[in-house]
Amino acid sequence: MLLKTDRNRLVGFIFFVLLLLVSIGISIVYGYTDTSWKTAIEAFTNNNGSNEHIIIETVRLPRALIAAAVGASLAMAGALMQAMTKNPLASPGLFGINVGAGFFIVLFVSLFHVNSLQAFTWLAFIGAALAAAVVFVIGSLGREGMTPLKLTLAGAAVAALFSSLTQGILTANETALDQVLFWLAGSISGRKLEMLLAVLPYFVIAWTGAIVFAKKVNVLTMGDDVARGLGQRTELVKLGMAVLVVLLAGGAVAVAGPIGFIGIIVPHFARALVGIDYRWVLPYCGVLGGILLIVADVAARYIIMPQEVPVGVMTAFIGTPFFIYIARRGILAK
Repeated sequence: MLLKTDRNRLVGFIFFVLLLLVSIGISIVYGYTDTSWKTAIEAFTNNNGSNEHIIIETVRLPRALIAAAVGASLAMAGALMQAMTKNPLASPGLFGINVGAGFFIVLFVSLFHVNSLQAFTWLAFIGAALAAAVVFVIGSLGREGMTPLKLTLAGAAVAALFSSLTQGILTANETALDQVLFWLAGSISGRKLEMLLAVLPYFVIAWTGAIVFAKKVNVLTMGDDVARGLGQRTELVKLGMAVLVVLLAGGAVAVAGPIGFIGIIVPHFARALVGIDYRWVLPYCGVLGGILLIVADVAARYIIMPQEVPVGVMTAFIGTPFFIYIARRGILAK
């Protein structure tokens, strides 16, 4: 269903914002510990220190907010990457962000015995930024400068390198494997609100920057030659988009680990709703990404209750059929 007018798109956006708020409420109320909507409201208006109120306030609320922020950031990062590389299967993993973040964490756990989730946050951010910077530099070499194909190949090469190094370290150090395995699977369980607050300024800057860049992204999707003909400095625009992707995806990986498929799936749904105008695609990606990750997280609580499936496994379960569908249609080759 394509929303063709700005008015319809605005109405649709408001609807999905409300759906996001409902999803956050569902995430707060439902889980292993039995609570109700009334209990959730009382936890914020008349907290009596009960176990249910403590769980809602200190565990479920941060978890819901983190899921919303991480899902929104991954989806917006995916949309920017698909526009920049002209690859409909592009996602944050294409820049080596996931594996770069994972490599830094595994390296520091092995060498310096780091075991704090707070430390993991900053190590992942640094690793993600470094990996993306290396990909951008390699993808910009040569006379033609940065091209979608060179970026894709550079990302694949850097990702393979970091992945091999990570596997080598984990093979030689089983203790490190035990400490980082749950993080490497992608999870928002056990994350505290302080972890989100640490990267929230970067998220806000990137969300705002993505909206500001939307018009330039629209021009860039017409092709580099057309964009240059219209006076756009395409290399600077791509550099700005790459920085936004690092802030969005790097922050998301730092908080929740390498959660896959959100950046692939959501941009396609957003474009199906509002077309190719990135002034609308990016905001829709933010809201839809938050909804999808929250729903996946809630579902992950019930699969093998009382234990939980890492949300990264749930998103892979949801996203793999969609990925295969796109690949079978041959969109990647178009």
